[in-house]
Amino acid sequence: MSKTPKKVLVIGGGPAGLVAAHTLCSRAQDNEEFNVTILEASSYVGGLSRTHNYKGNRMDIGGHRFFSKSDIVMDWWQSILPVEQSQEEEVEISYQGKKRSINTSTDNQPKNQGRVMLIRNRLSRIYYLRNFFSYPIKLSIDTLKKLGMINLIRIGFSYLYIRIFPRKQESTLEDFLIHRFGKSQYSISFKACTDKVWGVPCGDISAEWGAQRIKGLSITEAIKHALRSKKSVKNSEDIKQKNTETSLIEKFLYPRLGPGMMWETVSEQIQEMGGEIIYETEVVGFELNEAKINIVRVSHNGQIKEYQADYVISSMPIKNLVNGIKPAVPSHISKIANGLVYRDFITVGLLINQFKGGLDLKDNWVYIQEKDVKIGRLQIFNNWSPDLVSNANNIWLGLEYFCQEGDELWKLDSEEMLSFAIQEMVKLDLIIKEDVLDGTVLKVPKTYPAYFGSYGEFDVLRAHLDRLENLFLIGRNGMHRYNNQDHSMLTGMMAAEQILSGNVDKEMIWSINTEMEYHEEK
Repeated sequence: MSKTPKKVLVIGGGPAGLVAAHTLCSRAQDNEEFNVTILEASSYVGGLSRTHNYKGNRMDIGGHRFFSKSDIVMDWWQSILPVEQSQEEEVEISYQGKKRSINTSTDNQPKNQGRVMLIRNRLSRIYYLRNFFSYPIKLSIDTLKKLGMINLIRIGFSYLYIRIFPRKQESTLEDFLIHRFGKSQYSISFKACTDKVWGVPCGDISAEWGAQRIKGLSITEAIKHALRSKKSVKNSEDIKQKNTETSLIEKFLYPRLGPGMMWETVSEQIQEMGGEIIYETEVVGFELNEAKINIVRVSHNGQIKEYQADYVISSMPIKNLVNGIKPAVPSHISKIANGLVYRDFITVGLLINQFKGGLDLKDNWVYIQEKDVKIGRLQIFNNWSPDLVSNANNIWLGLEYFCQEGDELWKLDSEEMLSFAIQEMVKLDLIIKEDVLDGTVLKVPKTYPAYFGSYGEFDVLRAHLDRLENLFLIGRNGMHRYNNQDHSMLTGMMAAEQILSGNVDKEMIWSINTEMEYHEEK
């Protein structure tokens, strides 16, 4: 007599949830031990890693470089989408003296031709004083010309000062950045853009954000990296670069039609393995039985439906999850959850004939450090993949704005927002209005979990939720942690592994993307 499969509900079809479901389905396919269902509130998979299609022009929301220090993640990506076929049947990649080959032969290509990963060059720069600078700013002749000797001297002396008189503690993001770059470099390279992203001064943000996002980057590391790059320039296919801090990565993999291609393929495989994805299904409540979630309540097509659950893997915003728990959590837990802050995101897709003066930009994205505009970052989608733009003669841009849901910027309708964005690009001296061909506006709420508000008490909230034996929190919003895509994937993998092993300890999941290396093969 076969045993009844255990029911696993995965809330959210972003990278974390999809990887969790894929891991469970692939491992349990033979013995049918688990019944896996993904509950997705929208009509698409991929979450923030989806690809939005506007008239054949594809938008990557926030920009997703496919690189990781985790061998597990790198191998997993390539198992889903192989690297595009090259003149050589095998492309050699290397890192830390270790070499491996990626099969690019016809036999390894997917049945649906075109579902491949491209090897792309990485370039990110800063736009400041109406000039382009390397990120972080390098002490070079070109920089001297653009910044002027006085500013360059200030950068040098402020960096030496912080080395001689380091800050005793790094309690804020401002402390974190100044300690690594000096006050002058911090003001030029980080302050304006970071203030735009979070809407509050860096002095009000926890240093934990820097520890997770740019932990090893500094002027010293940038100099070391430049020297290493000159020695290893012939390793043109090195895409893993495990010794390179992520903010200095120079090559990465990228799906030909954007990150959504990866997650659409994964969703198809999940369903082929017996998993289920239910779209337009918003989770609205949880019913507890002692220390476990027994019932998950959802809203679908205006109807309330209940699902029984043996395990719940959640990537939904933790605030919403807590508010849906019945019986209600203690008041102090509810207060912490409702005090968590999110930043929201607007991408303006702009199709143009050319940049002003025929400017040829090779950047993936440009950080806008100018204080007289609200745009925080500029993506050039052509440089991610040429297939993201329908007409190769045009340039397809993503203008990124960071805001708060309900604020003045968020309230602008699409036509107003588009007009505003065009005006800012003209003001920055990057385009002329007559070269604009078309545009669209995409608003995404709860994009960035913030490290202020009640975040200082988050550990209390975490401990309370971790006591629910069958609840596993994963992903960016599920953990209220500003994870990269690969970090989110690892949390999904780890949650699945814990369920497969019958282990209810959540510490392994929370240890991903901390100061220590996150579960990678050295």
